Amino acid sequence: MSPNTARWRLPAAIAVALVIGQLAVWLLQPSIDLDPASVDEGAYFSKAQIDRANDYRQTQRLLALAIVALQAALLVGLVARPPRKTIGAIERRAGGRRLVAGFVAGAGLIGALAVVAAPLTAIAYRRAVDFGLSTQGWGGWIVDILKSTAIEALLVGAAATMALALVRRWGRRWWIPGSALVVSLAVVFVWLAPVVLAPLFNRYTDLPSGRTRDDLIELAERNGVDVDRVLVVDASRRTNSVNAYVTGLGQTKRIVLYDTLLREYTPAQIRLVVAHELGHEKQKDVLRGLAWLALFTPLALYAAMLLAERWSRRAGAKPGELGSLPALALALAVMSVAGMIVSNQLSRDIEARADQFALEATMQPQRAIGLERRLTLSNLSQPRPPSLLHALLGTHPTPAQRIGSALAYERRSGRPAD
Repeated sequence: MSPNTARWRLPAAIAVALVIGQLAVWLLQPSIDLDPASVDEGAYFSKAQIDRANDYRQTQRLLALAIVALQAALLVGLVARPPRKTIGAIERRAGGRRLVAGFVAGAGLIGALAVVAAPLTAIAYRRAVDFGLSTQGWGGWIVDILKSTAIEALLVGAAATMALALVRRWGRRWWIPGSALVVSLAVVFVWLAPVVLAPLFNRYTDLPSGRTRDDLIELAERNGVDVDRVLVVDASRRTNSVNAYVTGLGQTKRIVLYDTLLREYTPAQIRLVVAHELGHEKQKDVLRGLAWLALFTPLALYAAMLLAERWSRRAGAKPGELGSLPALALALAVMSVAGMIVSNQLSRDIEARADQFALEATMQPQRAIGLERRLTLSNLSQPRPPSLLHALLGTHPTPAQRIGSALAYERRSGRPAD
């Protein structure tokens, strides 16, 4: 291979991965024929409400970006100056068992990243309490952080073990079986997380029989959506925010409602929220997301392999060795963030289509506007966040866009105010 070819292989691989990701977005995006009307957020939110949301979200966003920067700096530092004494100690204690050493190193890396982030994470939590979003005390919050860190350490430790095994077995072709493994594990995770991981943090119960459940089942049946289970999660033990979501695959598929939604919102508002979630099920949006991952992962892993090789060589570590793990972790993080930015376009389209489904299923645009206004205030969301940040990081349409969609539906349908 000529020097010029080698020089361009890495940027070309990254570019092709992103192009494939973008093409996958266009291929998988749902059909939306409702353009949001222009909205002046001042007509729906007072200046004090907008200022309060901006105050909360802007600082929380800066804290989140600072956490990412600190963790990235830690990874860069480990790549530039591998902790050889620590690596040697792990290998000695593992007694030559490389896979055990890989597990310990991967889990330890998660622990180090959590420690670096801990002070800023605590500040973000304290602000959520001060602004009335979080209802959790320090003790419960710390237990949740320890639980989530332990689970992440187990998962990443296992991933590190598998990554090292793949590199040793397949050499520079490890990204091929690695892609199949990543997608397979994603499917298993989506399938099992609702019944294995979620109950570790919250209690889930079936929505009790009664008018609300009967109304929601009737709504689903009328719109041709098969609903296996509607569950209620005890979200109020942690937060005052309101939400609902669809999760799981096959027998683990369910719609989950926050107990705060059932406790504080009217039946008509609950119906609108559930209609949105039914839209996700109708459009098979969980499968849509997995399909995007399957299309993006192979080229992304190939690019990550080239990045990890380049950074490992500079640090004097060979691929497959324990010292190469920080470089691989950093490379995977870079490609994951790049992929997330691309896939967020698909996420926003999916959410916009679910909004349209809810409007068509309930035919109550003014109530949808009232619901969106209330949700925005309850969750301290910015009605119109900064455009660039939303384009890069936003996973849902903005509240202003969602209100605009309801207005557009009202004008198109010619329905009187409900």
